[in-house]
Amino acid sequence: MFLGQYRHSFDEKGRITIPSRYREILKGEGYVVQGFDQNLMVFTVPVFESLARRLNQANITDSSSRLLKRLFFAHANHVEVDKVGRILIPQYLREWAALKEEIMVIGSGDYFELWSPELWEAQEAQLQNADENSQRFAAFQLTTQ
Repeated sequence: MFLGQYRHSFDEKGRITIPSRYREILKGEGYVVQGFDQNLMVFTVPVFESLARRLNQANITDSSSRLLKRLFFAHANHVEVDKVGRILIPQYLREWAALKEEIMVIGSGDYFELWSPELWEAQEAQLQNADENSQRFAAFQLTTQ
């Protein structure tokens, strides 16, 4: 499971070093896709393939289904972890997510996210609002048992 948050830097070729715990889960490869919040999402191969199967079963006559498929597949790239633990993030995805020199690597359970530090800071501010969170997450009915 991808947990925690890390600050990393891009090298001159647009590669980032993946935290060692994440590398073990990726098993040498994964998929980076455009996220929904001006971020990027990185999936393991099995998770990506599961999502792809579900998307490919969507009704192609539904315009929202077609838009989601275009968003997901047109902005997805297969990535391989090199021998020093880096992955290359394509320039068009870096530009879309406003990723420059530094990057936040954020664990999200079955996948991890890549954020610009500025956009992550705004996201963190939203996540730390206790009053809004109690209303926002009540519908999930989270329990420990």
